[in-house]
Amino acid sequence: MRVVDVINKKKVGKALTQEEIEFFVQGYVKGEIPDYQIAALYMSIYFQGMNDEEIANLTMAYVNSGETIDLSGIEGVKVDKHSTGGVGDKISLIVIPLVASLGIPVAKMSGRGLGHTGGTIDKLEAIPGFKTTLSTEQFIANVNKHGMAVVGQTANLTPADKLTYALRDVTGTVDSIPLIASSIMSKKIASGADAIVLDVKVGSGAFMKSLEEAKRLAKCMVQIGKALNRRTIAIITDMNQPLGHEVGNANEIREVIDVLSGKGAEDETTVALTIATYMAIASGKYHDFQSTHAELLQVIESGRALEKLKDFISIQGGNPQIIDEPSKLPQAKNHIEIRSNQSGYISRIDAEHIGLVAMLLGAGRKKKEDSIDYAAGVTLLKKVGDYIHINEPLCILHTNLDTIETKVLEAYVFQDSKPDPIEYIHEVVK
Repeated sequence: MRVVDVINKKKVGKALTQEEIEFFVQGYVKGEIPDYQIAALYMSIYFQGMNDEEIANLTMAYVNSGETIDLSGIEGVKVDKHSTGGVGDKISLIVIPLVASLGIPVAKMSGRGLGHTGGTIDKLEAIPGFKTTLSTEQFIANVNKHGMAVVGQTANLTPADKLTYALRDVTGTVDSIPLIASSIMSKKIASGADAIVLDVKVGSGAFMKSLEEAKRLAKCMVQIGKALNRRTIAIITDMNQPLGHEVGNANEIREVIDVLSGKGAEDETTVALTIATYMAIASGKYHDFQSTHAELLQVIESGRALEKLKDFISIQGGNPQIIDEPSKLPQAKNHIEIRSNQSGYISRIDAEHIGLVAMLLGAGRKKKEDSIDYAAGVTLLKKVGDYIHINEPLCILHTNLDTIETKVLEAYVFQDSKPDPIEYIHEVVK
C-alpha cells in the first residue's frame, strides 16, 4: 500500500477503508510516512470530508496508536465529561463532586491549558498541595472508595492525535469537523469511559463560532460514540461571554466554591446543573431530566456538594481549608479596577478578548513551556444585560506584574435598551 494512492483516493472524495486509515496513522507515528504526505491527505479530508464509518475508524486508529486506560477495576458505569473549551469554563470542577454525590463514579482525565487560561489540571494545581499525578492503581482506588478522581493525561495516550494535531495547526486543517471530532473522541475512548457527556461551546470565546458549526461537531461526536458502543450525549452551551464572573485559575476555584454553595452566577450554575444531570442520565442510574435536576439542586442546597468538594480536595493531597478560607488560595499583589468609559446596558462581552487579557496578566500560556501564575486573572463585576454608569467599576484585573498594558474595554459593547437574555443551553444532541 502506498500513501500517495490513499491521498489520491480521498482527493476525489472516495471513502477510505479501515485498513487504509490504520496504515497511514501507524505509519506516521512510526516515522515511516513524512509530514508532507499526511498534510496532503488531511487537506484532502478537509475538502472532501469523511463518512461516519471513516470517522469512527480514524478515532480508533488514534486510540490504537498508544496506551489505553483500563478502568474495568472501577465498579459501575464510568462517566466522563469533555468541554471543547471556553473562557471561565470551570464546569468540570463543579460537576465532579456534584455527580459523585449521587453515587456515580467520575473518573476524569484532564489536560493543561494552552492559550488564554489554564486547563482543568492547572486550575486544580492552584489549590495548595493538590496532586494531579496519580498511578493508575491509586486513581482507580480513589474512584472506588470516594467516587471520584482526576489525573493529568499520560504522554502515551493517543500519540497519533498529538502528532497530527501539531501538523494540522501549521497546515490550516484544524477546523475540519471529522478531524476535530476524532481527535476529541479518541482521547475519551482511550481514557476508558463507558459514557461520555460533551459540552460543545459556541460563540465568541469558543472554537466553534456559529451554532451551525457547533451542531455539526456535536452530531459527529455523538455518532462516533454510538459507533464505538459508548453512550454519548452532547450539550451545546453558550460562550458569547465568559462563563461566570471569574477568569483565571485560583479565582475560578473560588467561584467553584460559590456554585457548590448555591451562590453561583446564573449562567454557570445553569450549565453545570444541565451537564451534571445528563451525566447522571448517561450512567443509566437516572432517567428523567426534571427529577434528576431537582435532586442535584437538593444536593447543593443541603451542603452535600460542598462537603464532596472538600473530600475531593483532601483525597488528592490538597488543603481543604480553602473551602472555608478561600484567602489561602494564591493571591495577586496588584488588583486593578477598570471603570466604564460610558453608560448603558452591556450588550456584548467578547469572551475571547477577555481570555487574552487574562493570559497577558499571567493566567495562561503563549507556548506550552510557559509557567502559569495561579493568582492572575480577571473578575467581571458586570455581565451582559447589566446597566452600568460611566466611571462605574466594570471589572478587576489581578496580576503580579508591575506594568501591564491591556485594552480590556475593547471587549465591551453597550446599548441604550436592555438586550434580550442570553440562552445558556442551545441544544441537546443524543
